[in-house]
Amino acid sequence: MLNQFAFIGCFLLVALTFGIAPPALAWLFRPKKPNPRKSQIYECGMQTHGETWVQFKAQYYTFAIAFVLFDVEAVFLLPWALAYNALALYAVIEAVIFIAILLVGLFYLWRKRALEWM
Repeated sequence: MLNQFAFIGCFLLVALTFGIAPPALAWLFRPKKPNPRKSQIYECGMQTHGETWVQFKAQYYTFAIAFVLFDVEAVFLLPWALAYNALALYAVIEAVIFIAILLVGLFYLWRKRALEWM
């Protein structure tokens, strides 16, 4: 049993090494030439004038998440549609259930008026 934990420990050590070593080496070997121009805030190449903090409506994020969700739906349905002739009845029923769950989500978003762009 201790062998199994040793294997997990070695795997964790290798994973941490591959995760920590590249940024540490980049920090160690980077050129250290400080310059006031390099430490300035860069925003599209232009100096900001006035208030730089802009608040966005939360509706934009909800709209974006809904778009990504239904876009991923298309990715999951494409292989099913390509193999439709070779699928058994249970696979068709699973796909119908999947689409039904997504339709419930679509009707929920529609009812909450999250799909209206203002």
